[in-house]
Order: sequence, then structure tokens, then C-alpha cells
Amino acid sequence: MIFQKKDQKKKRNYVDILTHENGDRRLLSNVPDVEAVRNNVDRRGEKIFGDGKDIQLLYEGKKGGTRYQVDFKAVLICVKNNLKKTIHCQVKDISTTGLSVLLSTEESKLIKEAEYYFLKFEILPGSMPEGYEMKVNIKAKAVRKRVLDQEDAVLCGMEFEITLAEYASKKKDRYSLVVASALLLTVTLIIVLMRAESVIYFKFNKSLYLYSIIAAVFLLSRYFFGILYKQVPINPDFTPGVTIIVPCFNEEKWIQRCILSCINQDYPADKLEVIIVDDCSNDRSVEKIHEIVELLYQEANRYKTKERLQYVVQKENKGKRDALALGAELAQHELLVFVDSDSFLEPFAIRNIVQPFQDPKMGGVAGRTDVANTFTNELTKMQAVRYYISFRIMKAAEAYFDAVTCLSGPLSCYRKKIVLDNKDEWLNQTFFGQKATFGDDRSMTNFVLQHHRTGYQDSAVCSTIVPNQYNVFLKQQMRWKRSWLRESLIAGSFIWKKEPFMSVFFYMGLIVPIAAPIVVIYNLIYIPIVLRVFPTTFFVGLLMMAMLMSLMQLFMRKSTTWIFGLLFCLYYEVVLLWQMPIAWVTFWKSTWGTRMTPQDIEEQRKKDEHREKREAKKFTEEFSDN
Repeated sequence: MIFQKKDQKKKRNYVDILTHENGDRRLLSNVPDVEAVRNNVDRRGEKIFGDGKDIQLLYEGKKGGTRYQVDFKAVLICVKNNLKKTIHCQVKDISTTGLSVLLSTEESKLIKEAEYYFLKFEILPGSMPEGYEMKVNIKAKAVRKRVLDQEDAVLCGMEFEITLAEYASKKKDRYSLVVASALLLTVTLIIVLMRAESVIYFKFNKSLYLYSIIAAVFLLSRYFFGILYKQVPINPDFTPGVTIIVPCFNEEKWIQRCILSCINQDYPADKLEVIIVDDCSNDRSVEKIHEIVELLYQEANRYKTKERLQYVVQKENKGKRDALALGAELAQHELLVFVDSDSFLEPFAIRNIVQPFQDPKMGGVAGRTDVANTFTNELTKMQAVRYYISFRIMKAAEAYFDAVTCLSGPLSCYRKKIVLDNKDEWLNQTFFGQKATFGDDRSMTNFVLQHHRTGYQDSAVCSTIVPNQYNVFLKQQMRWKRSWLRESLIAGSFIWKKEPFMSVFFYMGLIVPIAAPIVVIYNLIYIPIVLRVFPTTFFVGLLMMAMLMSLMQLFMRKSTTWIFGLLFCLYYEVVLLWQMPIAWVTFWKSTWGTRMTPQDIEEQRKKDEHREKREAKKFTEEFSDN
């Protein structure tokens, strides 16, 4: 019975919590309308396109007007002649500029009679994009009403006096910035003082103190250059041809949302195509792909979807690299954008990610990846902090030197010529005699980085589904560590030819995680047992590094998830850190662990055979004893 409960707990599935945008009756509402059927004025009469070249104005207008489906309570206070009447109502959708509340017919009459209104409500985590969760008390006005089909129900649209972003800046963000800034300065000062101590006592333990100095310099430099990073501004006249390639394997749940986000881009229709390559999925992925493609053909054909949207199904499972390579061969345009099948692009992602290619030496660019299911549970919240810091700080710091070492799978852009020139070597890559089946993003990045620049565009945003169960997460992390180890060793053979400052920090970043398990064992076992000294300095240093990560999340994103940065650092030291030594001795493994690829199926078959033999042997021994 105990074992049964453990199995049930192990198989527990979490329902992912995602924001849900209000559906638009137009499938491709963001695509520029070449036929001029749709005008450039929104329904509030505001000109959001400007003179046709003010892309930033358009972007802010679109983003501010995005409505999210919600279902939480609000208090609506109607004021007339200094008299207040309170209505408790239900909020049905919300944007940064207003919301819609459900009222009875009688309550809607109060709306009509009032002079002005106040709205009190709380934006719950997951209702809107990360950073908007807060309590709100804001002045508003009624702008429209719609009688619903059901009896005695009116949906009333309310427009805020100021946007929620402006409200947050006044009521929440300033406080967060002040607190985070003060604490960041304090933490940084403590880290610097601790490393000064390492210099003073260096002669007593050269190896340990050298590692602590290297680790501190590496991390502080990442944050420093990450803050200095500036993205490439949008040039509205720069719109090179782009082909988006989506490799798909067993992604029936998310593939339709992914495809829609790729084709529904604010980018010239004649310069953007989408190719989906299914790698012989054994679930309903192909059916889902066919369904959404046919729908786009029928209902959005005036955007030439038949000419710029296609899908291919491979007859056998060849792996993600082969799927991407096939898409590259079919591509019509000069730039290739690789998008994972469980990732979703924001409407301006493509327009932003191509901007660094105005530099002819730029070979590849990574976009920013946010976590789509942040508020599902503690694990996804920890990953949300890690993702943001990994991209906005770590990749941004590398981009300062035009040398990003991983153009990540969820969203990255390459020059097609570079991909095709290195295609054969990429597809046939081996490491110590073993075929490389994952780490395709890091591997292609290395090919690009050898002779070209690589960049990061923070305004090119996608969101991705991250594991919400620890067993899946750990398998993913093990796969990533194996590919990181392999590709970092390869990059180390040529990175010294790049900018000297960048090269030094690269080798520091290689040493720190590889040596970390040894340093932890020394501090937590050798020092207390052999030297009989409590490792206070080690724990304080660990706390300061964790605080640095968490406070940077609070400072830059103003999100309630910042505290989970501390938890992630603790989880990393207790669990994830020890995957590195395992990766050293299992780098040759080709299984993914998170999905049943042919390699995973073969691995599972061997495990099942081994278990059956063990059980048969045990049964034989027990039978002989009886």
C-alpha cells in the first residue's frame, strides 16, 4: 500500500497555468494588410500605426491592447454628486488599458448615471504577463456596453485613467526598485569584500581561494556587462526574407498554438514563410498540424498562406537536426529562424530578431525565451527566474562582445548560407565516436561562432513550456549538461581567437561549473570533519550569489517570482550540481529522457530486458529455496 501511494505521487500531473488571450475573429490579426481592407485605426479611434514607420508606437499599442481572459472579482465604485454606490462584479477580461465586468441590467443603469468610477481588484498570478500581479485601486470610465444572450446580463467595458504599467510604476515598481537597488549594492559590496579576503589569505590555500576569486569575477562581470547591454533598435525599412522552421516530434498539445504564433507576425507577408517538419511523430501531431494548416488555407488565404505555409512529414524518425536541415533546404529566404514546437512567438518577434543582421558580419542571433507556464507550481517559478537571468543577463553579457555561445532552440535566427555550408558536418557530428543527437543549438552556434559574430535581441520574445514535474526536469537538465560539456570543450578550441576579454570570461565560465562539485565537497565535508571548522564563509558566499540572482529579477522584472531565485540556487547546490560529475562519465549517451525518441525506446527496451532477467533470476532462486 505504501508503494502504491508513492507511485501515485510520482505520477501526479500538474495542469499548466498559462495566460489566455481573448480570441480575435481574424486568425492573422497581426499580419500587415496588403489589401488595405483593415484600416490603421483601432476601435478607440487611436492611430496606432503612426506614419507607417513608427513601429515602436504600433508595438506599444498592440501590446497595451492585448486582452486576457480572466475570472476574478472586482469592486466597482460609482460616484455621483459625491455619493458612492458599490457594485461587486466579475471581471471577464483585462488589458493594460482597461477591463470588462459582468453586470446585471439594474447595475448597468448605475453605470450610466455615474459621473466617474473607481475599480478595486487584485491581478492574480498567471492572469496577465509576469510582473503585473498586484492589488489595484484605479480611476476609470465606462466606454461601451454589450447585452449578452443570457437574460439580465450586461458586459461593460471600463477604461483605466492610466495604464496598469503606469499604475505599477507609481504604486509598486518604485518601491521594488529602491529596495532591490539598495540590497543589490549591499550584496555586491559583501561579495567584493569576501573576495578581498580570498586575496589576503590566498597563500594559505591557493586552489580554493583561486576558485572563489574566479567564480566571483565571472559572475559579477556577467551582471555588469548584462546591465550595459543595449538591443538593436528597429529599422522599419530593414525587412529581409525570413523562413521559420518548426521541427516537431510528439507535440500534439502545443503545435497548433506554435504554428499560429509563427505565421501571425507583424512582418511583410511576402517576406515570411513557415515550414513545419514533423519527425515521424507517433501521437496526433500530424493530425493537429494538418488541421491548423487547412484552416489557415481556407480562412486566411488573402494573406497568401498557401504560398508561405507548408508542412512535411518524415517517413522515419531521424532526429531534430535532420528535421531542421530539411527545412533549411526547402527555405526560400536568406534568414532561417528555428522555433521549438512547444514555444510561442510574440507578434513582433521576427521583426526584432532580424535587426542585428544589418551588420554583415552577424551570423546568428538569439531571442529571449520566457516561461509560458510560470505560475503552475514552485518548479516552474524557479525556472522562470533562471530563464530570465540566463537570457537577460548571461546572454546579454555575451552579446556585449558579439559572442553569444548558445543560440537557444526556442527562438534563434541564422543566415541560411552558414547553416547549409555546415549542414553535413552538423548532421554527422560525433563526440568520442558517439553520434550527437541533441544539443543541436549549441552545436550550430559553434559553427557560426568560428567565423562570424553571434548576438542577442532582448526585444525578440517567445515563451516556452517548461517541465512542471521534477523527474522530467532532471532528465532535461542532464541532457543539457551533457551537450554543454561537449560543445563547451569544442568552443574552447577556438574561442581564444575572439575578443581577448570575452575569451578569458569564457574559460572562467567553463572552469566554474566543472570544478564546483569538488569545491562543495571540500567545504561541506573536508573542512568540517578534518579541520573541524564550520564553513561559514562558504554558506555566506552561496547566500550572496543567490541573493544577487533573485534581486536582479526583482530589479529588472519587478515580478513576485523573484524569491524563487533563492530556492533555485539552493536546489542547484543540493541536486543539479551533482549532475555534472555524472555528465562527465555519460557524455556519450544519446537519449533525450523527456520524450520517446528511437534512442530512448531502445534504452527502455534494454532496461526492461535487464529487469525481466533480474526478476526471473530472483524467482528461480526463491523457487529453489522452497
